[in-house]
This record gives sequence, C-alpha cells and structure tokens, in this order.
Amino acid sequence: MNSPKMQFIQGLKRKLPRVALGFLFAILFASQAGGWIPLPLIDRLDGMIYDVRLRLTAPGGVDPRVVIIDIDEKSLRERELGGEGRWPWPRDRLALLLDRLFDDYNVSLTAFDVIFSERDESSGMRVLEKMVNSDFKGDQKLKSQYERIKPSLDFDAKFAQSMKDRPVVLGFTFLNPGDTSHKGSLSEPVMTSEQLPITLVSPMIREGFTGNLNSLQKLASDGGHINPIIDSDGIIRRIPMLVEYRDHFYQSLSLASARTLLGSMPIKEIFANGADKNTLGGLEFLDVGGALLPIDVELTSFIPYRGPYKSFEYISASDVLNKSVPKEKLEGKIILVGTTAPGLLDLRATPVGNAYPGVEIHANLITGILDGTIKQAPLWTYAANLILILISGLLMALILPALSPMWGTLLSFSALGAVTWLNLYVYQAGIVMPLAALLSSLLLIYLINIAYGYFIESRSKRLITGLFGQYVPPELVDEMAQNPANFSMEGESRELTILFSDVRGFTTISESLDAKTLSEFINAFLTPFTKVIYKNRGTIDKYMGDCIMAFWGAPISDADHARQGVISAFEMLKAMEELNIEFVKRNWPPIKVGIGLNSGKVSVGNMGSEIRLAYTVMGDAVNLASRLEGITKEYGVAIIIGEETQKHLPDLIVRELDKVKVKGKDIAVTIYEPLGFQGKVSEANLTALTLFNNALASYRAQQWDEAESQFEILLADHAATGEVLYMLYLDRIDHLRDNPPGYGWDGSFTFTKK
Repeated sequence: MNSPKMQFIQGLKRKLPRVALGFLFAILFASQAGGWIPLPLIDRLDGMIYDVRLRLTAPGGVDPRVVIIDIDEKSLRERELGGEGRWPWPRDRLALLLDRLFDDYNVSLTAFDVIFSERDESSGMRVLEKMVNSDFKGDQKLKSQYERIKPSLDFDAKFAQSMKDRPVVLGFTFLNPGDTSHKGSLSEPVMTSEQLPITLVSPMIREGFTGNLNSLQKLASDGGHINPIIDSDGIIRRIPMLVEYRDHFYQSLSLASARTLLGSMPIKEIFANGADKNTLGGLEFLDVGGALLPIDVELTSFIPYRGPYKSFEYISASDVLNKSVPKEKLEGKIILVGTTAPGLLDLRATPVGNAYPGVEIHANLITGILDGTIKQAPLWTYAANLILILISGLLMALILPALSPMWGTLLSFSALGAVTWLNLYVYQAGIVMPLAALLSSLLLIYLINIAYGYFIESRSKRLITGLFGQYVPPELVDEMAQNPANFSMEGESRELTILFSDVRGFTTISESLDAKTLSEFINAFLTPFTKVIYKNRGTIDKYMGDCIMAFWGAPISDADHARQGVISAFEMLKAMEELNIEFVKRNWPPIKVGIGLNSGKVSVGNMGSEIRLAYTVMGDAVNLASRLEGITKEYGVAIIIGEETQKHLPDLIVRELDKVKVKGKDIAVTIYEPLGFQGKVSEANLTALTLFNNALASYRAQQWDEAESQFEILLADHAATGEVLYMLYLDRIDHLRDNPPGYGWDGSFTFTKK
C-alpha cells in the first residue's frame, strides 16, 4: 500500500507529461507574440480574426462627405457614346474636370488616386514642334503660327494651371525594394530622419519612385503616396502614413488630403507616457492639425473600413464633365478621383471585399483621420498579449490535468470565451490586440489534455476496468484510473473487512422452484445485495450459489473498511425486507440471510492457476468471517461480527453473544451482534441489552440460578430481541449444572459445526 505522499508523487508524475506539453505550447506562442519565433499561420489567423472584428463592428452606411469621381466603364466609352474614350485622357479634359468641380460644383478638395508621370502627347504639339525645328526649320511663317497656337496645345500646362491656388492633392508611388529608378517628382517631405530617428520607428524604406510631372506637382497644393501594406494573405489592412526615402518622410495620399483640409499644419509627434525619441515604439500618434492619427512602430495605420464596396457615393467622371450631376450632390464635398474599371487594375483584396477599389481605401482613411476612428495598436498591446499567453497558458497547463473532462471542457471554453470577449471589448475601445496566439495556446493546451486523457488515461482506465471491473463498482474503477500506478493484482498483505452472506434454507427453497424460476430468484436477491456492497465501496470476491463473499479495503485502501462493511450488512437486511414483500407478490418463498463479518490482516491479490486467476483474499480472518456467517442461525441473529471488527467501531452498539472456539483454533474469540450505531438503537433494545449483559455476566461467573432467572425474564419480556439466543443459554445452563466446566473456565463455547 502506497503512502499518501507516494500517491501524490505518482499522481504528479502521471500528470507531468500533460503539464510539460502545456508549458511548451504556452512558451511557444508567447515567443511568437514576442517576435522571437515566427509562426506565419498565427499571423494569418490574427489577420482573419481582425477581419471578423472589423466586419462585426463596421458602422456601415454611406458617408456623404466624400464622393468618388469614378473613371468607370461608362467614362471610358467613345465620345459619341457619352464617354471620354480610352485612358489616359487628354490633360485638357482633366483640366476641364477640375474646373467643373471647383467652379461649377464648389467642392472642398480634390485628390487624384492617379499618377501623371508621362507628358501628354495627345494634342500633337510634339509633332508640330519637331516639324518646325527640323523639316520646316526655315519657314518663319509656320514657326510664328506654331508659337501662337502652342499654349492651346500644351495640355499639361492647362492641367497644371487648373490646379493653381486650388486644394488639389496628387498621388505618387514608391517602387518595390531594390528598385532605385526615379520618374517624375515628389511632393515636399513632411519630416526628416532627424525628427523620427531609427531608434524610434521601423518605417517602410524605399529607394525609387514614380511621381508626377514636375510642372503638375509644383502647382498642386500637396501630394501623397498610394502604397498600401499587403499582408502575407494578400489582404490590405494598413497604410503606411509615412514612407522614408533618402532620410526624409513622405506622407500618404489620405494624410496629405486630411492635412490640406485641416490647414496644412506641420505634423507633430505625440509620444506615449514616459517615452522619448530613444524608445522604439514610443511614438503613438501624429498630430495632424489637431486631429490625432494613431500609428504603430512601422508608421502604419489601420484602415477604418466603413463597410463593403460603395460605402461612399460614386459618380461617373463623364457625368461631371457633362455637368449632368445635380450641384447639391457635390457641393462642399471631398472629391477623390480614381477608377473602378477592371482594365485599369486598381481593385484590391480587403477585409470587406476581394475586389475593392483602391480609391475607396483612401476615402476610408480620410474620414477616419477627420473623425478620429482609426484603431491603434501601441507597443504595450504586444507585451500585454505575451503576458496573457504566459499566465493563462501556464495556469491552464497546471489546472486542466487535475480536472475531469467535463470540468476541463467547461473551464477551457469559458477561458476562450472570456479572452475573446475581452479582446472585442478592447477593440471597441479603439485598441487592436492580437488574439490568435492566445486562443491557439488555450485551445491546444485543452486538446492536449483531452487527447492525452483519451489515448493514454483511457487506456489505463480500460486496463484497470479489465483487471477490476468485475469486482468493484464503476465509480471505484474511475477513481482507480486516476492513479493506475497505485493498483495492481499482485499479492500483498493488507488489513481488510470480509463479509459472507448466505440464504438460510436455500436447499429447500431451490427444490421448490424450477430451473428458470430459480435463476430469476437468485438474481432477484443477489442484484440488490450487490448494489448495496458497491454503494459502500465494497469489492465482490465471488458468488457461491446463494452466497456472497465481499471485502472492503482493497484494491482501494479504505480506513473505514469496517464501518463500510457493517453499514452494508444493515442495508442488506433492509433490502431483504423489501425483497420479501415483492417475493410474496410473485408467490416466491421469503428469505432470511445470515451475515458474518470479520476484520484482520489477509493476503489479497490475483490467485489461482496459470489457466484461471481471480482477485481474492485468503487468511485466518477470512476463514473466521465465513464461520461467523455459518453460526448466525445457532444464535438466532442475522449478523455476527468478530472482535477485530468491533474494535474498529467504538460508536457501534453491540451485544456480546459469546466466546467461541471455532474449528481449527484453540483460542476463543468474542463474537458480537451489531444492533446499530449510537442514536439509532431503540430504548427497548437498549433495555434488553442491559439485561442480557447482566445475565451473561452471571452465566460466566457460574451463578447458574441467577443467570437462569435473568434469561427467563428476557425470554418472557423481550423474546423479540433474541428468543433463540436466550433459549440457547438456558439449555447450556441445564447442561452445565450437571457437568460443571471446572476451574479456569472462561465462559467460552467450543463450536464444532462448519
């Protein structure tokens, strides 16, 4: 038998693999959260979770402040069909578009999600210039005519002049890493690397760009890049607000537009509390004319998508040029010029659509900057995520192995629900926190415990069930399966309480019933008796016809083995009374049982032959229990317990029946009839017990007359408490008067029957 300390150590060893695996996963995902171990799948899951949160909380509807002038399929039709022809259009038409927007519709700002890096050759001016300067070099009249009409043919100049003194923002793009080519011009940078040193941020850095014609960019009020951040799954969720190029920072188109609307104030850095320019990630906001723009360490901002495609009104560019749009639809609006035409390739994959116009991305950002609805992901969120993963993961790794599958599942899904709710609550407050690593950590720790329990512990349980399932109740099998190393069927010496029960006169009963009825009859009383034994944590050793042999204290150790055995005996008698009522209804003979219990050191384990083994007990205490059951009829009582059992139960009220020398033993043992536990015995029975004890004392003192008188009083007044017992002692007194026992008699009786 293992000590409680050893059981604890063995239980800990059994749980250690699950705890260790749980720790390992918690540390793995914490390392991913800390950026030390890349787990691309977790990054993709975080992106998917972000998309779900965004779609669930997006405000929806159409924002009336921004209108997108769409270079759509309608605008690209031929002139005779109401369009402007294929792209690119002559710049004089774009100049007309600006005149229409500002002069006819009085818009507040126009931004182009279009790059004008090439000169417009559509007017034929370059061909005429070549002819005048080469083929007709000496023709002064032709040259004079050319100089006269040249301004009307310079569409780029017309377009540039249409921007002058108007809030027009042009877009440009930075090239992919490694591409150092340059084309066109950029707008003025908004900050320098001295203002945002490398110790503070980790921005997108580019070496090449495609900008606008210098003449155009020079007269535009501002410009901004149109480069998005494309995540590993191809989805656009963020835009770099600032991109570094040659130690200078250039703003995005959306930021340039918002700044223009807010007065083109210089950008100011807003640091987190306690952070300075030497703290990576310490920069949390850009102050844009009083509007706070959240940025991360890469100087990117989340795009605050309002909803799916057409969350802003779209108007065909050809309708504006033709002045067919009601003035109230455009007056005072923020205008973005872009394209949804598939052939112009500006459709992007976003959380709210897989073919989302790029121009609408900028519209979302402009309104987000103006409204202050852009989510932020400060550096502390990553530290908080790491700490949450470590604490929750380590706690779950420690707690789950100690719980049942049901409670483990309840705890795990409660934890998953709690962290998901917390993450969504923080998101609603404007903070984006990673979630995939935390959820994956908790879920995998849970699955490890479930899988380990199913594949490893259930195997142990099946083994335990195979070994002990026919002897002990299912609930004890489950208990044993918790610490299978503590149990084996190898023989060992242990103190147990053994019970034998037998139906009196069963031979006569069996002769009165046919075989089928006899089988039903036996099952009818063995089943409830077995349930009583199982309920009180007993082990069925064997059935021997109408006899049951059971014991307590093995295979699971039980310090209350004697109490459990006696309680079982009492409950078996109660079950017998209920059975007899049913038996009478079925015309079956009622039964009486005799029960013997004894406690002591015995050998317990698998015993038998190589062909067949049985988990059983052997020893003197077993033999005595069997003999006590056999003599219950002689004393006219239902239950007899040995003195070792009685010693274990000081609160059990007993009647000392006799001192007997059973077969094979020279030393007399005291035997008792249990009457009930304290507080459960009637006053009448207690009175009879006192009288019996006095009579027994007189009997052992060889005061035959006094003893005889007392037993006769008991027989007359208390026959119901032991008529057979009182008659037994009266018969002995008659015998002992004629045959005195002699000096040194201890009052014992040699019982020779089996």
